Amino acid sequence: MQSKRVFTLLSALLVLGMLLSACAAPTAAPTQAPAAPTTASAPGSTALTADKITIAGVVFQDDQFMNTLTKGYTDAAAKFGVKVLTANTNNDQAKEAELIQTYIAQGVNGIAIAPLSKDASIANLKDAAAKGIQVAITNMSISDSSFLVGGFTSDDYTNAKIVGDNAAKFIQANLSGALNVARVDFDDQLPEQSKARWSGFYDGLKAAGIAYTEVGHTSAHAQDTALAQTTDMLTANPNIQVIFACNEGGTIGATQAVKQAGKAGKVFVFGYDGSDQLTSMILSTDNILQGTVAQDPYNMGYKAVEALVNALEGKPVENQGKITVVNGTYLGRSDPAGVQAWRTANGLK
Repeated sequence: MQSKRVFTLLSALLVLGMLLSACAAPTAAPTQAPAAPTTASAPGSTALTADKITIAGVVFQDDQFMNTLTKGYTDAAAKFGVKVLTANTNNDQAKEAELIQTYIAQGVNGIAIAPLSKDASIANLKDAAAKGIQVAITNMSISDSSFLVGGFTSDDYTNAKIVGDNAAKFIQANLSGALNVARVDFDDQLPEQSKARWSGFYDGLKAAGIAYTEVGHTSAHAQDTALAQTTDMLTANPNIQVIFACNEGGTIGATQAVKQAGKAGKVFVFGYDGSDQLTSMILSTDNILQGTVAQDPYNMGYKAVEALVNALEGKPVENQGKITVVNGTYLGRSDPAGVQAWRTANGLK
């Protein structure tokens, strides 16, 4: 009888335990803490590795200068093991703005760009920088560069004054009397940059005491347009003796126009930029193109990407937030050995 009571008591306790267990709150399943965001996916981070870096390299037209600038972008990207996306805005401000916004949306880490405008372009690039994208500019100098990793450009005025200084020596040695000058600029495309160039050229003449009269000017940055418009200018102003052209396309077109007009030896051209075609024209026996100043677009592009990579990897950046001048070289008919040395250094025969 006693064992039966014990069994009954134990059974009751067991039932009570089961009831208490059923009423208890279930134990919550362990949760996994969210992973911390990685710096590799954050544009503008200073702790990226090379394999996580994507840089956009942008130019604004298809010529040797801009193609060489692009090569600087791509060679630097290959050197540092980063990805580069190249693009050409084709002188279209709206396309440039669209590209910048696309790069922001894609989350690229850096933009190296030859901007079109000190106003519209820089405003869009500041927007990109504010959203964490590192920015480096080429081929332009701006007053407020604090938002940039860096800027790499020629000094347009100084380079053009070098041409003016050398033109003055040529004029003093070969021409006499009042000088009639014309210019082929690209005020229609990049007015600030264009004006800096022709102002520098004219100041070079003035510094040497050359008295001149500007008897004609036209805006034509592309070769074909410059050829047509310089031809018209020569017809309208047959007394032109010297032409200064402010860029590669203008210089080529102006030189061709003088040749086609049969004015070789009567009209002399000075220009801006260095290329295979321009240096070949300087070395030509037709005696039309007398000299140009060659910029260094390759190093502009290379240094822009190098600065971006260093910033993104958290390394020191020389002259961060400043514009660095990449010096140009005068190439003149009076120094054919120097012209040929420049061609050899730039991979030209």
